[in-house]
Amino acid sequence: MEKGWKTYHTIWLMLFLGWVVSYIDRTLTGPVVTWMIENKVEFLAESPNPHALGGLLGSLFFAGYMLTQFPGGYFGDKFGYRVIVIISILWAGVTTLLTGLVGGLTVFIALRVLTGLGEGVFYSNDRSLITQVTPPEKVGLGMGVVLTGLTLGLTIATIATPYVIQLFQPSMGTHAWKAPFLFMGIITLLVGMMMYKWMRPAGFTAQSESYGPPVGKLMQTSILFLVIIMALYYTTNAMQLSPTAIGLVLTVLAVLYIIYIYKTKSEEVGPILKSRNLLLLYLSFIPVLWHLWFYGFWSVAIVQDFGGGTLVSAALIASFNAVAGLIGFPLGGRLADRFANTVNGKRNVLAVLTGLLTIFIFIFAFYVMSGGNNPAIMSLILFTSGVFFFALQPVNHAITADFAPPKHKGAAFGMLNLFSEIGALLAPVISGAMRDHSGSWGSALLLDGILMAASLLLVIAVKPALEGRLTVAINAKETDVSH
Repeated sequence: MEKGWKTYHTIWLMLFLGWVVSYIDRTLTGPVVTWMIENKVEFLAESPNPHALGGLLGSLFFAGYMLTQFPGGYFGDKFGYRVIVIISILWAGVTTLLTGLVGGLTVFIALRVLTGLGEGVFYSNDRSLITQVTPPEKVGLGMGVVLTGLTLGLTIATIATPYVIQLFQPSMGTHAWKAPFLFMGIITLLVGMMMYKWMRPAGFTAQSESYGPPVGKLMQTSILFLVIIMALYYTTNAMQLSPTAIGLVLTVLAVLYIIYIYKTKSEEVGPILKSRNLLLLYLSFIPVLWHLWFYGFWSVAIVQDFGGGTLVSAALIASFNAVAGLIGFPLGGRLADRFANTVNGKRNVLAVLTGLLTIFIFIFAFYVMSGGNNPAIMSLILFTSGVFFFALQPVNHAITADFAPPKHKGAAFGMLNLFSEIGALLAPVISGAMRDHSGSWGSALLLDGILMAASLLLVIAVKPALEGRLTVAINAKETDVSH
């Protein structure tokens, strides 16, 4: 039995910290927007549909985040996963810090998009690095443990952002919303420096890695996508399209990008594009990211609207959903490892967790829509729901790792998140628009449950045993061709 602290444990710890800061950087926008709407400040003060506009600000971040998913994995396969992870965190630190130093809607949007573009390359390389350095029998656990950083970041941002704003309101006035960005920009940069120093796989030598080429490639890709996103935003805004329509246009951009990848990269990374099971997993994760960022962006506003009291007290109740990941992520990783060697074992675990999550989404919706507002009951439902939600994610990641060939793992995780971020892009703006239109979060909560039920059907359609037979057949065919 292996005992003691190992090199891969240090890498887990560094990646854990990376998830903490990257999730605080992206999540704090939601509570900040909620505070700005409540206090009628800055660019949300004059909007006739403040929740829709606030949701669009979140969606524009995810437009950037989504578009660098596949390039990020592709660059990681080429330049090294550690290199891309470090670049991603340092990039996010710089853009988050700048967000707190400037003002105005245009610059705010551009910096949020740039933050998304930089953070978009983290996920696929984090998942791939864990697979690369961790003993096979502990990969699921590693993915779960590292992702607890996500839930910690989500919890800290949800609870702490209103407090930080209140703390600086006497000295900064209506500009107090900038304080969380300033704090987190500095902290994120420090974590990036820690990663550079201590996140070193076995056999690592500093001379073997180069940062110039990948930074240059990421800059070229990001500038191109920034120009496209900002051009689309200005064009659709000039046409006086609603924030929801703008979000849908960005989604069309994502779909066109996916088609482009299938058209141009099929020969190079065909196994991760042509696998039926991987495609089902990609699609099933769209509702998962919808749910994550529907709650991640609007949970404080939802709880407050349904009788959750002040912004701070609503944040405390909402945080129970996020903090559940401290149990859910390791639990899911353990379950993935536990059922790794049984027929369709991981798939079955994923289906059960997705089904339980769907049930609890509807339980929460019906409770608050029927007038229930007991803080303890809301917190309990949100916590239980969160355990199932966070547990299913490392199981999905472990199955994806199983299906992806070793040399294409980065690209596979990039495609998984490229597809799934469609949900993250649409959730804030569409749910915000539904709130403006109906005056309640009820319809948005029901839509969340319906989408998760669709995810369950896609998961059930995954056939791991069939994948194994197909892989053997493909390998045999390639061997015959080579002879």
